Amino acid sequence: MTTVRIPENWPATEEQARAVQDELRARVILDEPGPPPGAGRVTGVDVAYDDARDVVAAAAVVLDAAGLDVVAEATAVGRVSFPYVPGLLAFRELPAVLAALDALPCPPGLVVCDGYGLAHPRRFGLASHLGVLTGLPTIGVAKNPFTFTHDEPGTARGSSSALLAGAEEVGRALRTRDGVKPVFVSVGHRVSLAGACAHTLALARGYRLPETTRRADALCRRALREACSA
Repeated sequence: MTTVRIPENWPATEEQARAVQDELRARVILDEPGPPPGAGRVTGVDVAYDDARDVVAAAAVVLDAAGLDVVAEATAVGRVSFPYVPGLLAFRELPAVLAALDALPCPPGLVVCDGYGLAHPRRFGLASHLGVLTGLPTIGVAKNPFTFTHDEPGTARGSSSALLAGAEEVGRALRTRDGVKPVFVSVGHRVSLAGACAHTLALARGYRLPETTRRADALCRRALREACSA
């Protein structure tokens, strides 16, 4: 387990954090298709908090995309680096997530975030922010649509509908299991929206959420328990 320190010059106020988003948003790459779904390696990242103790734990779990077997995993624990502000959650999570990724013994390939990329009020959610900072292809797969609207997709697995900010498509509501409520997929960095949806379906073989998210969620929760009981 890696111990995380808050980086120097990390934003301390909402104004500073929004200025960083404004600066980095222009670096998001949207014209690359991304790696082929179901091949190579894919990594899930997630975080867990104990706000009473001011502790955050992050996990990165690398899977073989073909068989969904775990190739490598790493965790990082540190102090919460930013207060809870909707739309600025990346500033709470990124130091620990970056440390967990850095601790991996192998390249992560595509990174799947439990959250948003372009489907964000400022079009720069965690997946986009992480992608710009690392240069890695990233996608966001969220459990709810945040502030955006969508028509209900068809009931069959693979059905989707546009996630809309007015007339702008910022992601898709994607059905990963027949008759189960959809997840909300958006581009982070260096992946197309069609590719992001294809990756999500390839990773969600028996459950609503991608296996990357399920594994990373379990691992970061375990790391948090261990850190807070030590």
